[in-house]
Amino acid sequence: MVDETGKQLGIMGLFQAIQLAKERNLDLVQVTEKVEPPICRIADYGKYLYSLQKKERKIKQIGGELKVIRIGFNISPHDLETKVKMAERFLKKGDKVKIEMRLRGREKALQNFAREKISQFLKLIETMTPVKIERELKKDPRGLTMIISKK
Repeated sequence: MVDETGKQLGIMGLFQAIQLAKERNLDLVQVTEKVEPPICRIADYGKYLYSLQKKERKIKQIGGELKVIRIGFNISPHDLETKVKMAERFLKKGDKVKIEMRLRGREKALQNFAREKISQFLKLIETMTPVKIERELKKDPRGLTMIISKK
């Protein structure tokens, strides 16, 4: 048994624990039932639920945000290096990076050239930081996309 301040109260009966919680205008919250006797805590149940939700949200955020880097069809080598540095900065923060290449008009006919540009981008970024491909290069109605993250 643990009270709201974290102080150990020891093993006690159920009715005694409920009485102690009522005296303090708090709730008796069962933390785990896997052990014998079950571990309980005297706390405000609303605050307890809120802290559990906060922990879950923090676990979800570990994956990081999805940042988008758009590469043009006729991008110059220097501009490609600039985009690589930007992607590297995102990856170091723990974010995932979506690489997009929009293809318009006749550019759609030259998809092999577009795939080569994206492979150049990947080669440049792998020289700086190792990356893991989350989603392979995929053809969308508007162009090509790929998602990468840090290894």
